[in-house]
Amino acid sequence: MTLPVLHDKLKADAKLLSEALERMSKLFLAPKEEKTLRRFTSAEVAELLRVSDGYLRKAHFDNKIPDVEQGPNGKRQYSAESIIDIRHIMAQTAKDPFQYLPGRRKGDKLQIWSTVNFKGGSSKTTTTATLAMRLALRGYRVLVVDADPQASLTTFFGYQPEIDFRHGGTLYDAIRYNDGDTSRASITTVLRSTYFPGLHLVPAGILLSEFETETPTALSRGEQPVFFNRIRDALRQVEDDYDIVLIDCPPQLGYLTMSAVCASTSLLMTITPERVDLASASQFLMMASGVMEVLHINGAAGAFDNFAYLLTRFDTSISTQQDLAEWIRELLGNSVIPTPFVKSSAVSEAGLSQRTIFEVDLTMIKNRKTFERALESAIGFSNDVEKLIQAAWGREVTDAK
Repeated sequence: MTLPVLHDKLKADAKLLSEALERMSKLFLAPKEEKTLRRFTSAEVAELLRVSDGYLRKAHFDNKIPDVEQGPNGKRQYSAESIIDIRHIMAQTAKDPFQYLPGRRKGDKLQIWSTVNFKGGSSKTTTTATLAMRLALRGYRVLVVDADPQASLTTFFGYQPEIDFRHGGTLYDAIRYNDGDTSRASITTVLRSTYFPGLHLVPAGILLSEFETETPTALSRGEQPVFFNRIRDALRQVEDDYDIVLIDCPPQLGYLTMSAVCASTSLLMTITPERVDLASASQFLMMASGVMEVLHINGAAGAFDNFAYLLTRFDTSISTQQDLAEWIRELLGNSVIPTPFVKSSAVSEAGLSQRTIFEVDLTMIKNRKTFERALESAIGFSNDVEKLIQAAWGREVTDAK
């Protein structure tokens, strides 16, 4: 019997998976295969605006803000666009307009956060997507950069990387090395709008993996800018257009991760409170420290505003996880984000349809208590990160009322 050739087997299975994923996407995203954002309740909007529900209702009653459409139950339903409009209207007459428009002011530097981890399965990409959507809903201008050739973050926003970006249109175009007649493109040419107002995406695709294999050759011929400056140089082209950039790094300490880290003002490391994950995190930190020291000597990464740890997939029902979480907090102190991102079936079920907890249709919730617990966790850790961002700008964020 003739054994199958490995590359033929891989190619056939890849084709089967790609076709199946395309069919699945059509089921979830029909009829135009485009994702849309749900409407929000008055309670949700009040929380996002940092006002009470009663204050919001009175503002409508006094005609200080435009009314919005009502659902079948007679309650107001807000689109993300209408929330932005209300923000700007309220800011015009507010004692502190920045309560409603919390983004950068004159002199504030662009906040660039990279999400890192040496090990897959730590909810790194889910964390990045969740944080990006929450910050956009809070009124920030957000850019998410998918620096992982697996392109999981890109799929969260309704794209099919293996189809939509098979021949280009990703971060790779903006950081690639010169190759004959082909050179770097402006990052503006690969920016993609999303169904979240105020949130844009630089997608990834399998071609991005070429950056890892091409960098050694580029280093040998002295091509500039050097690899660790390439993402930073690309982001400078759109620096004035955003308040916050979130970069989802590959689960390895390669050239892409190093370039993202050197572009960043802060780092967020996801850690699952399990012993094997802690061992992996320790190895990552040890390796990263050595690499970053060499890069620093060569003029790369310098000081950071924050290096924060986020406990993810935290199962409060498992006592060993609770013990490890407490141990991590005692060990790393204020570097640990106070609110963990809990493990929840609500988050997992949302992920099956390429959604975050913020996109779940409230009428389709199976277990209200489970959903609310997951939502509280996502809002909590996002608010914690927001406070760090505001602190880097020299101010405090207003807590919800």
